[in-house]
Amino acid sequence: MFSQEDIKQIKDRGSDVKTVQQQVERFKKGFPWMKIVGAATPQRGIVVLDEAQADAAVAYYEQASIDGKCKFVPASGAASRMFKDIFSGLDKLEKGEDLDEKAAVSRLAAAIKSFAFYTPEMFGEPQDTAEYRKDVARKVLTDEGLGYGSKPKGVIRFHRYPAECRTAFAEHLVEAQDYMRNADGTANLVVTISPEHRPLFEAALEEVKAEYEARYGVKYHVAFTYQDKATDTVAVDPKNHPFRTEDDRLLFRPAGHGALIYNLNQVPQEIVSIKNIDNVSNERMLPVTARYKKVLLGKCLELRDKLFGFLRAFDAETDPSSASCRQLCDKVESFLDRELCIQLPLTTDPAARVALLRSKLDRPIRVCGMVKNEGEPGGGPFIIAGKDGSSNLQILESVQINPEDARSKDILAHATHFNPVDLVCCLKNYKGEKFDLLKYVDEDAGFISSKSYQGRELKALELPGLWNGSMSDWNTMFVEVPLETFNPVKVVLDLLRPAHQ
Repeated sequence: MFSQEDIKQIKDRGSDVKTVQQQVERFKKGFPWMKIVGAATPQRGIVVLDEAQADAAVAYYEQASIDGKCKFVPASGAASRMFKDIFSGLDKLEKGEDLDEKAAVSRLAAAIKSFAFYTPEMFGEPQDTAEYRKDVARKVLTDEGLGYGSKPKGVIRFHRYPAECRTAFAEHLVEAQDYMRNADGTANLVVTISPEHRPLFEAALEEVKAEYEARYGVKYHVAFTYQDKATDTVAVDPKNHPFRTEDDRLLFRPAGHGALIYNLNQVPQEIVSIKNIDNVSNERMLPVTARYKKVLLGKCLELRDKLFGFLRAFDAETDPSSASCRQLCDKVESFLDRELCIQLPLTTDPAARVALLRSKLDRPIRVCGMVKNEGEPGGGPFIIAGKDGSSNLQILESVQINPEDARSKDILAHATHFNPVDLVCCLKNYKGEKFDLLKYVDEDAGFISSKSYQGRELKALELPGLWNGSMSDWNTMFVEVPLETFNPVKVVLDLLRPAHQ
């Protein structure tokens, strides 16, 4: 299948032939559909807190003992998708086509003064002409102006304040000093970026770091990390043969955010908050954002302490057949079922029962914010049947659910919440040791998607998503958070929404 040149190319990327062969085989056999028990809902699977319970969670967080905290921000890639409609509109304008006022380019130009990146020197006064719309699009997208079409979202100016304009990255710095500050006054951030964007992020950090440290009384420790090229996956043609470029080389593609489990695995701190680069809002929204992030942190630490307590109790038991050990097993099984939707297969052997329960308790923890589904139902929080016969909570994407299965379709249609990617993780065990996160990945939870390369069709392989299959075997809790905490910027016009003004 592979020539000597192919093998050299594979090894030069830090991978090996066996891994690439397995990827090709994966294209041939595909991924199994997830076996859904039901949607996670407030009735079972999603914790809904009243104000007093939310206050208690915040207090638990603020009083807890923590071996270091870190904010993990996926920020790889350029913002080309954010400006996709603007690129399309500019192309039409340059071809002499007319665009009505509803077109994205027209709306951008008409509201240009409302964007944080507007300056009168660059954009002047808005005009209702095709030439002005074309000029605005060029100056936003190309090196004639801001060059945002090829820059990462993190360095785009999202918000305007009386005395400053902030990038998305700067807003993450502001958030981190609020709810992720360590006892010594530091705030740690790990930001995943593309290597070519590092100078842009370093410049964005340098622009605000000293001022924010003085303003907020914090000391930032920011680490930039790259998605390892060795995690890229080989592409195949429609017949599942390795895809070859015009110079007869194998084509490798980034394997999606699932590859970031390797980066997360290098974080030394115990508690990690994960939030995408574009999910930030104006600082006036920070009180509600920080409150519910602290709620998630408190629930995570509460769950950590409960699970650690059970494990220490098992350490004190010497006889799996004793009455006290049986009572402990009953208590743990009830807790896992009630709090984490984990139902276990029956076993009559006392030692096997203890071993199974210990294995379920002793694993990484995540508490994920979930938002009420106010639009069309899609991927989100579900209870699934695992490979070992037990059930557990998972975040699924719609592509993991069999569209031909009537029961699965019905469950999907009646899902009440969706996943805003707002989660808190505990990465150390009850002995204070770091978990090896790679041991908890479900390799059967990846994706195959259709792409193209220079006009030729290909199939691409994505690794199990960071908060999907990469965290498949973690202990998971879902907690409802307000919609106000979810303010992503998927397209540039999203910046006109109230949370960004």
